[in-house]
Amino acid sequence: MNQPPPLDIVVARVAELRSHIHDRLVHDGPGFERYVSVVGVTKTFSADSWLIARDAGCDAVGENYAQEIVAKSAELDAAGVDPATLPPVHFIGHLQSNKVRQLYPLVALWQSVDRMSLLEALVREQDRLGQPAEILVQVNATREAGKSGCPVTEVAGLVEAAVSKGVVVRGLMTVGPTSEDRDETRSAFCAVAELSRSLGLGELSMGMSGDMDIALEEGATMLRIGTALFGQRPRSA
Repeated sequence: MNQPPPLDIVVARVAELRSHIHDRLVHDGPGFERYVSVVGVTKTFSADSWLIARDAGCDAVGENYAQEIVAKSAELDAAGVDPATLPPVHFIGHLQSNKVRQLYPLVALWQSVDRMSLLEALVREQDRLGQPAEILVQVNATREAGKSGCPVTEVAGLVEAAVSKGVVVRGLMTVGPTSEDRDETRSAFCAVAELSRSLGLGELSMGMSGDMDIALEEGATMLRIGTALFGQRPRSA
């Protein structure tokens, strides 16, 4: 695991980020005023990154790997950290359905629900524990082969199925194109924002360190920020 930067550095970076978000929304004019949540992406960083993200003012932490969530939670528990004081954990990576039971008590928001089999696994745990699952449906708006996300044409059906099973669908999530082309990024974000509005969903998770400004311009209500807060990760991460 990588060591996160000291708390004071992350505090300064979160403050700078929130100021930047405010300036961008003001710059974009009336109608853009909204609260934008900051999810600090802590994948590959040690367990204390959760505490640093919390104390620096992040709204939640984002994790991509099931084993990391389990390990970090166990480490913090062994250190005597009250689970009630931990930041909400959002799962933001591709998830195998067989990992859901292990993670269910630890994850507050499942941001990458993109297929019926994963939804059904969440519903089984929801029904078993009596604790409603809260999700975002991940959309593959770039149509890239091998990329996670529900095809745009199937999103409405997946949302409808989730709602019918008592799942709380808070909104949509998407990842920008691998090419990082600004026009392609804007097109993808715009399409997901329009889809979100058509479905009457409130949360729109899109935008990371490199494309947050486009995401904000297109209506993002949640940013997933790693590099800008915690620094570059090794290429293998």
